[in-house]
Amino acid sequence: EMEESSPPLCVTCGQVHLPEENHLYSYTEEVDDDLICHICLQPLLQPLDTLCGHTFCTACLTNFLVEKDFCPMDRKLVILQTCRKSSILVNNLLDKLMVSCPFTEHCSEVVQRGHLEQHFQTQCKGASHYGLTKERKRRSQDCSPDHGSSLAVAALGPELSAAAAIALMTDEPGLVNPAFSPTSEDSQLYHLIPDGEITCIKINRTDPQENLAIRIVGGSETPLVHIIIQHIYRDGVVARDGRLLPGDMILKVNGMDIKNVPHNYALSILKQPCHVLRLTVLREQRYRCRNSGLSLDARCNRDDSFHVVLNKSSPDEQLGIKLVRKADEPGVFIFNMLEGGVAARDGQLQENDRVLAINGHDHRYGSPESAAQLIQASEKQVHFIVSRQTRQQTPDILQETGWSYSSGSPQPCPTERSNPGKSTLHTVTCHEKVVAVWKDHTESLGMTVAGGASNREWDLPIYVISVEPGGVISRDSRIKTGDILLNVNGIDLTGVSRSEAVALLKNTNSSVVLKALEMRACEAQEERGHLLPPEAMQATSESNEWSPSWVMWLGLPRYLYSCKEIVLRRNTSGSLGFSIVGGYEEHTGNKPFFIKSIVGGTPAYNDGRIRCGDILLAVNGRNTSGMMHACLARMLKELKGKITLTIVSWPGTFL
Repeated sequence: EMEESSPPLCVTCGQVHLPEENHLYSYTEEVDDDLICHICLQPLLQPLDTLCGHTFCTACLTNFLVEKDFCPMDRKLVILQTCRKSSILVNNLLDKLMVSCPFTEHCSEVVQRGHLEQHFQTQCKGASHYGLTKERKRRSQDCSPDHGSSLAVAALGPELSAAAAIALMTDEPGLVNPAFSPTSEDSQLYHLIPDGEITCIKINRTDPQENLAIRIVGGSETPLVHIIIQHIYRDGVVARDGRLLPGDMILKVNGMDIKNVPHNYALSILKQPCHVLRLTVLREQRYRCRNSGLSLDARCNRDDSFHVVLNKSSPDEQLGIKLVRKADEPGVFIFNMLEGGVAARDGQLQENDRVLAINGHDHRYGSPESAAQLIQASEKQVHFIVSRQTRQQTPDILQETGWSYSSGSPQPCPTERSNPGKSTLHTVTCHEKVVAVWKDHTESLGMTVAGGASNREWDLPIYVISVEPGGVISRDSRIKTGDILLNVNGIDLTGVSRSEAVALLKNTNSSVVLKALEMRACEAQEERGHLLPPEAMQATSESNEWSPSWVMWLGLPRYLYSCKEIVLRRNTSGSLGFSIVGGYEEHTGNKPFFIKSIVGGTPAYNDGRIRCGDILLAVNGRNTSGMMHACLARMLKELKGKITLTIVSWPGTFL
């Protein structure tokens, strides 16, 4: 038996190597030189093409470029962000290379390289003898998207290297980012993070204190639940890395789980200085083709199956279940059930149940999309065969479909409902105050303000970002960093630009009366054992000036909202291109509707003004407050032609 300190057998190639190293294969035939990586001198693995026309293993080229900046073949300049995955043809040729099973004592099979992992799971006695199937399950983590494809990176552990992380590709090399242009200034590596899969990436920074230069939204106190990247600033750490996109969800930071934590707790974790930042991220499916589906080749022992029948009151009624894919088992799993929905009311299905069959169709290796199709096609009854484990496991999302929302037959959409419970968004309270100060006519107030209309694409109130020690405001001590200034000497400051506000504040005599709004974090904010840090209301920029967090903006009274009207046009087919979360729920009351994700190439994406984390206040003038999610989703789906969205957009917290 192998010692525990030795690396375990790789579930993909059956050999012993470190997770960040290339797979090892025993080739039975001579391999064409055009399929050889001229760094490791082995057949290519996860091949990347450089602009100068050479091809290398992703891991080899990435490690080479850590210290060099040129192509190993012709010494021309190479920037990793401009490299792209090799074509489907090249990958198919590599997959067809013949290799021998490494377990020669028990197996003499010779198979195609792309089929070796499947061979281990289904046919190989040697793999079973060495416990490779069990090892696959033990080592599968939420950062190891393993599809049984030749491009899968197996058993990526917490010490995942940048090379191994970049190798996490989709099953369709050469087709991702078809608009790629070698001369494009925006060429990025975002296509190396597959849609719908949990992926681990490693970002290096020379200065551990350097800003990531991103804005984040979300948190467990909002309907968004997860932490989502809203904006990525050009030339920042994350932008230079090139793999992340706005809309990506951050699930873990250096191994710390932030999937369902308050916004400011996640912020405190993300702000921890480090040279190497390891992020576990999930990019939702941006393109949801009805006939798409992925399969997983793996075996797993679960309890005996049982039969569940759910009855629809109408063909259009939704079951209220969310289906996902997991890292360590094939098939589709129930991730959650909508409270009050058909499945929840029936009570037989549970979270983490594995769906084996739907209406007689074998779904042991199916996808969430294909499961949704079968459910939607059922007019009256949906028959499930499911299996269940007695020991609860954490359902790790790898691929998901949207909620099946409706909890009954279609209901009329109310324009407003009473809120029987307190809002889950009341994490900030506002306190209005009037402060009168006296100063010499030559003396400044001694404070710096930011915000204002058209402030970096956001229309914001005027707020204080710093108070000069010993100045007029500092000596009075009632106006603090973070306060929002409403007026000065009776002159309204809402809706003015920053320069106009500065001029009004400077043009004051000895007596200055300021009306301000003080924002305070609610006390005893504790969720799931995560106590918010003392600096919960603020983030620090590189200039060490105070900047507001996203949750502070959410706590502003409605009269300070600067709404924008966005007109989208849709013909008889196609989606508007964004997903929403939130709405009225019987037990929790009203929640705002938030934009969660935006799909590329759609009206919402092409308009360019809608961001993740925006709040949808009205559609064609109709207030969304009090609507159930199913009602608004149905209304958005049915609207055609000119559609006017009323949106308020707040900047995410800067990191």
